[in-house]
Amino acid sequence: MSNDKPNSTRGCANGFGGSQDVRSRSVSQTRLANAALTTPSANSWRGSANAQRLAEKTATPSPRSVYAFLSTLTIGFLSSVVLPAILLWSRCAIAQVTSDGTTNTLVNQSGNNFTILNGIEKGNNLFHSFSNFSVPTNGSATFDLTNTPNITTIFSRVTGRNVSNIDGLIQTLNGNNQVSLFLMNPAGIVFGQNASLNISGSFVGTTANSIKFADGIEFSATNPSATPLLTMSVPIGLQMGQNPGDITVQNTGHRLISIGNAIVSPLDRSNNPVGLGVTSGNNLALIGGEVALDGGVLNAPSGHIELGSASNGTVNLNTSSPHWNFDYSNIKQFGNIHLSHQSLADASGTPAGSIHFQGRNISLQDGSAALLVNQGSNNSGDISVNASESLQLGGVGTDRFPQTGLRADNLGDGAGGNILVSASQVFLYDGGTVDGFNFGKGSGSNISMEIGDLLQIVGLSPISGLSSSLITNTTNSGKSGDIQVVTKKLQILDGAEIDNASVSNGMAGKITINAADFIEVMGQNLRDSLIVVTTFSQANAGQLTINTAKLRIQDGGGIIASTLNSGNGGDLLINASDTVEVSGVSNISRLPSRIGARAELPAPPIRRLLGLPDVITGNTGKLVVNTPRLQITDGAIVGVDHQSIGNAGKLEINAGSIRLDNGGKITAATVQGEGGNIFIQANDLIMAHGSSIVTNAGGIGNGGNITINSPIIVGWENSDIIANAFQGNGGNIQINTQGIFGLKYRNELTLENDITASSKFGVNGTVDINNFGVDPSSGLVELPVNLTDSSQQIATGCSNTNGSSFVATGRGGIPQNPLQQVTSERTWSDIRDLSAYRKIGEVTAQIPPTPETLVQATGWHRNADGKIELIAAQIAHVQPSLNCAAVSN
Repeated sequence: MSNDKPNSTRGCANGFGGSQDVRSRSVSQTRLANAALTTPSANSWRGSANAQRLAEKTATPSPRSVYAFLSTLTIGFLSSVVLPAILLWSRCAIAQVTSDGTTNTLVNQSGNNFTILNGIEKGNNLFHSFSNFSVPTNGSATFDLTNTPNITTIFSRVTGRNVSNIDGLIQTLNGNNQVSLFLMNPAGIVFGQNASLNISGSFVGTTANSIKFADGIEFSATNPSATPLLTMSVPIGLQMGQNPGDITVQNTGHRLISIGNAIVSPLDRSNNPVGLGVTSGNNLALIGGEVALDGGVLNAPSGHIELGSASNGTVNLNTSSPHWNFDYSNIKQFGNIHLSHQSLADASGTPAGSIHFQGRNISLQDGSAALLVNQGSNNSGDISVNASESLQLGGVGTDRFPQTGLRADNLGDGAGGNILVSASQVFLYDGGTVDGFNFGKGSGSNISMEIGDLLQIVGLSPISGLSSSLITNTTNSGKSGDIQVVTKKLQILDGAEIDNASVSNGMAGKITINAADFIEVMGQNLRDSLIVVTTFSQANAGQLTINTAKLRIQDGGGIIASTLNSGNGGDLLINASDTVEVSGVSNISRLPSRIGARAELPAPPIRRLLGLPDVITGNTGKLVVNTPRLQITDGAIVGVDHQSIGNAGKLEINAGSIRLDNGGKITAATVQGEGGNIFIQANDLIMAHGSSIVTNAGGIGNGGNITINSPIIVGWENSDIIANAFQGNGGNIQINTQGIFGLKYRNELTLENDITASSKFGVNGTVDINNFGVDPSSGLVELPVNLTDSSQQIATGCSNTNGSSFVATGRGGIPQNPLQQVTSERTWSDIRDLSAYRKIGEVTAQIPPTPETLVQATGWHRNADGKIELIAAQIAHVQPSLNCAAVSN
């Protein structure tokens, strides 16, 4: 809480020094957490946690240092600072509950115990107004309903601008109904380590200015001078001011432990402190400026827990359902929520209830947790976290509960609660987790993450070595929940995981990740970073779908769909609109970076721990990769494989460009079963420096088949395409290309660039290469030395060519040779305009001339005018044939 707020919490509840120390510590934690949220790197998170621990060590000065400091003060400083502090200590040491006289509230005090009577009753509502409301350690404030037994809700306000310090018991007595309590103090509320509730209904602690009702009436804590207008209608909202006070809950932290391995056994909650709690099925809400739990424990079995940090607007409230709904759509500004030192919000039960956090920056640290454990046959409620800026989960608690996180377990036949996170950025580090474990026959909890910018999951718990993770699994016959992530950017670093598994015989769920900008999965820690769907049982694994622009996997990172038992491995679908890059090996495990559907045989100690068989009979799933550019380098692998007797799956790659370099591998191999099939469709495939495409089979298995369709295929420096077998038959290789360079078919592997489909003891496979383009190695066509001059193929025309033209008509076309005779098959057509020869004149009577004797023509020729004339045999003079000499100039 900031110092400018009226009569801050310094010096109340446990006496001046103790309360100030605890409060100052929680405030410093909140501020340090907020500062950390501005830097999204894993090292920054760890650095901020260390800074926080240092602040905690230095927040409480020793008595000797205080006395040494006071001895140096001047009298003026003593009178201006120390004396008011002593007076404040004196007033707060006499912690009190006092009426402000506006609501007929009567307070009777007996030592540190306060009995509250009367108030103003309106229907089922009872109104109380206090100038101060603080309960000392081992004290109590009792709302005695002897005179008002029929009410169901108590609305209490604190108007004196003093923070309420609650380190004792608040309870209700002598009511005929289940009674809920609203405690409203705009100045702030601190619940100390010994604070507790004993009320039959719900509890709302708020630093709102007023409570709004359905009929328009407001019960205001900031304007108490006027006679209040009270109502019998239901509350519909909390009016938050510009600078509402903070709410703090202090305690020793939870003592959750796991029975055996946390992944395969539920948590033991029996040793938890009661903390601040309500009875089964009711609501526990804390809504203020900033909300901090410093080891605080909140319990609402089968009920609802609400933590809200809001200002400048109205938090709408709907009390019509058993689990109240708080709506923040009218809030203009949010504050921070901080849980530290193994704080706990627990709404487990039969069935489990629900939990909602709403704020700007929300952080859970030091083994703090929000928990739902569903124990009967009905469905659980949800854990929902809405952060306008960021959610931070990280830091370790005790060695018995080392991780921080959000966790929803299912132990019964109903459905586990879903975990719903909405934020701009989310950071999980030092083992921070979001978990949904199913130990029952019902369905497990789903995890949904809607992140506006960045989801970053980093590292391991330094105590247990467990990964920071998003994880769902099932250890019974019920189905595991699904994981869905929507974000712009996803980073999984230094051993972190996103994991969905079937540990027993229940079906595994699926994982779907949509990252608009990029996904990075990088190793470099004691455990490799992974996104994985797997089955440890007879049930099948779920499907894993990745949609992104850029996918980068390096340093031992992996995206895996696997089986470790008789259940089949899940299918893996990768869609990257820009590029997929897989490179390198882990510096720790020496495992390659990989995208794969696989059957993996763990080491014997792990098999014994998890009860796994020595032989995997489940088949590997299918892997599909769609991307414009696929790059596999430095020993990395993309493929399907099987390390036991089951069959390797199918690998399909659709890419614009594929680059394999420095030992990069595309594989569909098996140790003893059937080799998988590889289908590659690409614009070009370049293999270099010991890279390979492999569908080998060991034992009696047959080699898999390889089909490659690519216009350009290049292999050099001992790069190979292999479909070999040991005792079984070699696989078949079919390549369709326009050009293949460097690679050649050989009967066995050499140090060159090989294409081979052999078998050591079985029948060799076939290799079919269809080269549809020009093979440069077959030789070039040599052109003649003396080329024909096409200009010499045209005959010289007449000397007088002015105004001349040559027109070819008809269907015969131009003769190949200008000197060629026109053949009779050419159709002649007169295309002249005959209208010029048609003359219409005056009609006159004519005497026909004496007809001439017709003489049969014996020939024809063309005259000087270009007209055709018929020639009779008796004509003595014959016009000479037309030639160029006959044409006059």
